[in-house]
Amino acid sequence: MPAFNLMIQGTTSDAGKSTLVTALCRLFQRRGISVAPFKPQNMALNSAVTADGNEIGRAQAVQAYAAGLEPHVDMNPILLKPNTDTGAQVIIQGKAIGNMNAVGYHEYKSIAKIAALESYHRLADQYQAVLIEGAGSPAEINLRARDIANMGFAEAVDSPVIIIADIDKGGVFAHLVGTLDLLSPSEQDRVIGFVINRFRGDISLLQSGLDWLEERTGKPVLGVLPYLKGFHLESEDAVAKSPEKAGLQAKLQVVIPVMPRTSNHTDWDALRLHPDVQVTLVGANETIPAADLVILPGSKSVQSDLAFLRQEGWEGYLQKHLRYGGKVIGICGGYQMLGEKLLDPHGLENHEKNTESNGFGFIPMETVLEKDKQLKQRQGSLLLDKANDLPAHAQLTGYEIHCGVSHFTQDRQPLATLENGQQEGFVSADNAIIGTYLHGLFDHPDALAALIKWAGVENATPFDYTALRDQEIDRLADSTEAHMDIDRLIQQCKKH
Repeated sequence: MPAFNLMIQGTTSDAGKSTLVTALCRLFQRRGISVAPFKPQNMALNSAVTADGNEIGRAQAVQAYAAGLEPHVDMNPILLKPNTDTGAQVIIQGKAIGNMNAVGYHEYKSIAKIAALESYHRLADQYQAVLIEGAGSPAEINLRARDIANMGFAEAVDSPVIIIADIDKGGVFAHLVGTLDLLSPSEQDRVIGFVINRFRGDISLLQSGLDWLEERTGKPVLGVLPYLKGFHLESEDAVAKSPEKAGLQAKLQVVIPVMPRTSNHTDWDALRLHPDVQVTLVGANETIPAADLVILPGSKSVQSDLAFLRQEGWEGYLQKHLRYGGKVIGICGGYQMLGEKLLDPHGLENHEKNTESNGFGFIPMETVLEKDKQLKQRQGSLLLDKANDLPAHAQLTGYEIHCGVSHFTQDRQPLATLENGQQEGFVSADNAIIGTYLHGLFDHPDALAALIKWAGVENATPFDYTALRDQEIDRLADSTEAHMDIDRLIQQCKKH
């Protein structure tokens, strides 16, 4: 067993569980405590690939980074990736085992719990502390049976619990008191206190409420964390909004459709945070603005998202955009959509075998969805057009997560050469279209600079996304330490 464990649960989704675990991972690391993040069950379309070729939630990869660790599959043994409103692909210890509807997965939870406990105990044997992140709320009455994401797991591993709530949404006292009241007596006993997140204003005006909360519940408020303006941390699942930039400052206008099953939204984080780039996200029934670059992102359900784009008018928009000199990048599912055909012989996306869709036809390529998922970390170098004074052989890093196997129907110019000598991706003869299976395409500063120049921007501001991420984790940790007694918290956990 570890020296101690601690579980962070929230009153709602997006209450701040992931950010608090990230902050504590960095703070424990600073104190010389070997700490590992852990989330027994995660439902998200943002995922990461580990060095040994397994898939976990993006939030746990970021938390591992904050703890100074390489992400490992045991940090998130159960990952659910929704592909319909009632179903999801189920990934157990890094490997997809199939699709299940909500009822089927609820029955499967007792088996999934075994895998979650196996992974937890492996981490507990290796690290001095394990920080466990809950999912959603522990007070969802309809999900209490067979719970493996919140109190059911906390009781299984005898973990103390902190409940965090977001005051910026309003109703924070009702959220905390109501959540606690809906727990069983034994679950209430393992709650060691509350954290209030994203507070703005004068703390003295909140004090009477904090005093009431402690008297009403008998639980201490362990911290009131301030709202951090402009804070960035890779999103667990939600599509992050882009900061607005002054018109003259934004040298590159990028437009990205938000589809019903858009996946790996973090692919464009480096772009939306770049000082010279304005990223505009376009949802359903929204007007598509003019752009210099259009990015078609990844998708968990490529055929249905392709149909959505056609319905929203993107096919005609892309044709006009390219006629007038615009650039297009397709990533993973978006890459497949730019091809000629998509075939699903096994019914992987919609449970109907041998379905076929016509792609947009901009890339001479056909894609067949196969049962085995490709999961690989990648590095290599970009192969861009020297004649246009573009950087040659810019360094590239990324990762692959896809079931599609693509075949070109004509000779093609590849986008990159990978570490194993394999050629990857596509660049059109007119240099207007790029297609790639590589998520994280913009994360390396060399690749980012080269692709921004390819899109038409000269003398772009140098930008290192990885360095920014590290600075933001430090800023989060510093703020958390200033508003929580971390050493006292560690002692409380060790006494539990």
